[in-house]
Amino acid sequence: MHVVRAAEAPRFQLPGVEFAGLAAPSRGSAGLCTWRLTVDVGHVGDTPHTIDRDEVFMVLTGTVQLGPDGDKLGPGDAAVVPAGELISLSNLGEVKAELIVAVTAGFTGYMADGTAVQPPWAQ
Repeated sequence: MHVVRAAEAPRFQLPGVEFAGLAAPSRGSAGLCTWRLTVDVGHVGDTPHTIDRDEVFMVLTGTVQLGPDGDKLGPGDAAVVPAGELISLSNLGEVKAELIVAVTAGFTGYMADGTAVQPPWAQ
């Protein structure tokens, strides 16, 4: 068993968003990546991206939207974004939103310009 304590989880920052790495190949999970995502109040997703695997977003607190036409999601809601579908996360609420995200290990993300990325929180 590999334990990742909340206080010791590696953290990664992008504008308006923090990723706290939980399960990943470097943290004991060969097949699954998970992270806790914190989204600042008023954050509006910038240029959408895609990944090559299905990705699951589970909302813990706040109200978010996964694209300009996506459903509003609140605490207890989950959304499965199929591989290749555009993702752009926005916080629609008045508090920071927190989510748990899960995806198969080894995925590749693609920025709007086609640049391939492998995020450090998932390695």
